[in-house]
Amino acid sequence: MASRPTWQGHLRLSLVTCPVALYTATQTSGEVHFNLLHKETHNRVRMIPTDPDLGPVERSDLVKGYEYEKDKYIVLSQDEIDEVRLESTRTIDIERFVEADGIDRLYWDNPYFLVPDGKLALEAFTVIREAMSKTGQLALGRVVMHQRERLLAIEPRDTGMVAWSLRSHQEVRAAADFFDDIPDKRPDAQMIAIAEKIIEQQQGPFDPSQFNDRYEDALRALIKEKQKGKGRKVTVTEPEDTNVVDLMEALRNSLGKGGASKTAAKKAPAKKPAPRKKSA
Repeated sequence: MASRPTWQGHLRLSLVTCPVALYTATQTSGEVHFNLLHKETHNRVRMIPTDPDLGPVERSDLVKGYEYEKDKYIVLSQDEIDEVRLESTRTIDIERFVEADGIDRLYWDNPYFLVPDGKLALEAFTVIREAMSKTGQLALGRVVMHQRERLLAIEPRDTGMVAWSLRSHQEVRAAADFFDDIPDKRPDAQMIAIAEKIIEQQQGPFDPSQFNDRYEDALRALIKEKQKGKGRKVTVTEPEDTNVVDLMEALRNSLGKGGASKTAAKKAPAKKPAPRKKSA
């Protein structure tokens, strides 16, 4: 296994315990990151901590403060912060089982691959996994990672399991704060029927390979051309808002377009790209 585990410990279901490891299931290494440079020297700029009264200060003179009012802080030392840190118990205790659709999607956070840690863990691990698969239940447990307690939702996947960290109740905003101003009025039934037909035309399986970050792709293409001494401007046309008066017409046109686009995609031969003009 190439990557290092994020966490190692035990998974415990009542009196059944087995050693397990957590590995992060996602990565951000593909993102384009920039460094700040001086516009003339192109030297990388160092960020120097600055006090508005004293000017530049040493990092050793910095302390942590919690702002309880505007410009008013409670100062905490590192020792005081360390005293309230939770001790890593190295055990994921399964406290409850819930239906998969019983957890609001707003609470799902980061996924981790949960795997048995060693051959001795295989039997107990597979028993727990298969029991969860047959009952269609997700396990809820707690784990301490990086001195913070996190709630995990564990689900079977293939021959292993995936543990999702869940956001706390305080982190999730109430939808009513944003949706209450939307009037509860049903639109025209005929418009809904046409929109349903459009959905049927465009439905299909989810293929993540088709959904690249086009902004990241454009940035990489721009960087490559800059390396060659060229420049390129990437523009994206924003769609216009649909006028309420023309909504029915737009829906009908979309319905025809949806069917035609599928036929065109199957029959139309691939066109050769037009020769690209050299930028000045």
